[in-house]
This record gives sequence, structure tokens and C-alpha cells, in this order.
Amino acid sequence: MYGVRSCAGQRHVVRSIDARITVIGTTPADRLTDLLAHGQDIALSLGITRDMPIPAARMAIDRIWTMGAPFHARKKFTGYRLVATDTDWTAGEGSVIAGPVVSLLLIVTGRRQGWDQLTGDGSALLGEDDRR
Repeated sequence: MYGVRSCAGQRHVVRSIDARITVIGTTPADRLTDLLAHGQDIALSLGITRDMPIPAARMAIDRIWTMGAPFHARKKFTGYRLVATDTDWTAGEGSVIAGPVVSLLLIVTGRRQGWDQLTGDGSALLGEDDRR
């Protein structure tokens, strides 16, 4: 098991699973975003399909778009308009990058896996090196 190597460490993780506190400087939306993005990381790595609820993904992408660090999504996607095709969500101005909100959430959090489901002239313009 990676990360937690002792029985005491495992007990600590198990005891904290249902914690209802938020770390200072974060919001519940930050925890939701972590859960959604990292859950997709794991599922994609294992080749598992993991559905992400669209309302949750919309809430998470709203949070990512409005915050600065660590993703700086507004700065990274300056000159692009992100458009969700499965819910009422858009952000930015410029060349369009369109697709499911889940794929947009993945790209604004720096994942490459979302790009294959996106379309629009902005999707073609953003270079491979910028897709991180």
C-alpha cells in the first residue's frame, strides 16, 4: 500500500474518513473538486469507467475557474471560451473549447485525459505542450 505503511497510520486514515471539518483556507467545493478529479485519475489509470455527476462537476469547475492557485485556469485559458455541452456553463472569451463539463473539469485541473472529448477551434489551437 502506498503512502500509509503502518497499522497506526491506517487506523488514522480510517478514523478521519467521515471528518466534517474543512482545512483553513479551503471550502467544501475544494474537497468536492479533489474527490472528483483524483477519483477520475484513479479510474482512468485502472481503465475503469467512473461516472461523475454533472451538477457536482459544474460546481467544481465553477470553483476552479474563480480561484487562482493552484490551477490558474482563467490565466491559462485566456483567449478561449470554454463551453459545456451537457449543462449550462460557459467561461472566458475567445476561441471555443466545447465538450462535456467533466472533460472541461479535467483540462482546467491540468489533466490531459479530457482533451479527446473536446471540440471547437480553441481545442485545435491550444498546442500539445499547453495541454497540461
